Amino acid sequence: MDKQTVVVLFGGRSSEHSISSATAGGVLAAIDRERYAVIPVGITREGAFVLEQDDPSRFAIDPDSMPEVVDNGTRVRWPEPGGDRRLRVVASDGSTIDLGEIDVVLPLLHGLHGEDGAIQGFFDVLEVPYAGGGILDSAVCLDKHFTKLALSAAGIDVAPGITVRSSDWDADAEAVRARILDLGPVAFVKPASAGSSVGVSRVAGGEGLDEAMRIAFAEDEKVLVESGITGREIEVGVLAGRGGARARASLPGEVVLTSRSFYDFEGKYLGGEGVEIVCPADVDEALIARLQDTAVRAFEAVDGKGLARVDFFVTADGDLIVNELNTMPGFTQFSMFPKCWVASGLSYSELITELVEAGLSK
Repeated sequence: MDKQTVVVLFGGRSSEHSISSATAGGVLAAIDRERYAVIPVGITREGAFVLEQDDPSRFAIDPDSMPEVVDNGTRVRWPEPGGDRRLRVVASDGSTIDLGEIDVVLPLLHGLHGEDGAIQGFFDVLEVPYAGGGILDSAVCLDKHFTKLALSAAGIDVAPGITVRSSDWDADAEAVRARILDLGPVAFVKPASAGSSVGVSRVAGGEGLDEAMRIAFAEDEKVLVESGITGREIEVGVLAGRGGARARASLPGEVVLTSRSFYDFEGKYLGGEGVEIVCPADVDEALIARLQDTAVRAFEAVDGKGLARVDFFVTADGDLIVNELNTMPGFTQFSMFPKCWVASGLSYSELITELVEAGLSK
């Protein structure tokens, strides 16, 4: 059969640029080349769309050399609404290259301008099919404040917390500090709209709160401060159903911290010591069913359209507290989302095919 053309889009202007690039490296290496023709398109940190090399090794993640989309002088010209779906590229010498018609875009973008509904709206306007989440679920899930509102409205438990805007902190830091101390002996300070644990700090007894707020406000003018929850960190992958079917959930995986205080950036992406990914998690069938059901309910609460990784705390009393949903979870070799689906019977390559086909069916 004729191959369908998939644009793999990655990089971007957010602080998660390198993680997006690393995710793309994994996808480029594993996507079914017998089924799909692939066009890699990178977005530089300045926002330029460039034609990238189809070389997964260029985007391997390394503690000493994080992958990055570099401006090579090319410029991608997307199809116009109502016209053909031909992708064109202006080369560095000014000549135009016609890459042919594209069938679907696979956005592997994390954070602002990619996971917040912005790029989804862009492709909706262009009438170009794309995989993954839509505008609403992407926007809601990237903003942890609104995620909590949506989940609470659906009767799903979330951690107690408060939202602090930079204007609140500047106007009366002491009043905000008092509200934070009321949350308990341990609190987590998080930018409302950032992922990959960027800008997240653990604060015990108020110690280091000023620095934690400074770090978080560097990422977003709105910060979420939540009570520390004692419990197992369990994560479940969700894939949207097709043809009217309900979304389905993977087997759960567990983040086991052996020496780290929380699952930070290094532990997630650089294979840092002190954290172990266990998939499937060592939980009984009854808990698996509860986790999967709650994960799907959480996905539906935010009007999920593509995929998500739903992150839980499971307390000693068996309570399930949803920490957050990620609508474009990482696909690096250390990432939980693909590991959960591999444990559930989908290979890495099959998982990518599932995402692409879901995008094609929209």
